[in-house]
Amino acid sequence: MDKIIHVVAAVIAKDGKFLCAQRCNTKYLAYKWEFPGGKVEQGEQLNEALIREIKEELGCSILIKYHLLTTEHHYDFGIINIDAFFCELVDESPKCLEHNEIRWLEAKELPALDWAEADLPVVSFLLK
Repeated sequence: MDKIIHVVAAVIAKDGKFLCAQRCNTKYLAYKWEFPGGKVEQGEQLNEALIREIKEELGCSILIKYHLLTTEHHYDFGIINIDAFFCELVDESPKCLEHNEIRWLEAKELPALDWAEADLPVVSFLLK
């Protein structure tokens, strides 16, 4: 039986652009791009996990507007279930605390990045 890892992702929009984050070289899927977020801990609600992860990774607060989609991807280490949420920044600007790089890109620019496979359905959704 494959290990299932539940993850939340923030699709943070500002001025018609989306925040994209490049994974560090020390992590699995090094240098792949993703929407920021992370693992849901035992007993945590999805919104709580996302707010905590964004605070840890980007040092800022978000307002979760609505659920975008749920996607699943099979990696060799297990299955990643991602719940992606459309979010806005509260007031602070995001800082690059845990990623190699962060960028603000328009939807049409997203396909140019080398995305983690689990995030590709979110990219496709935003291109519609």
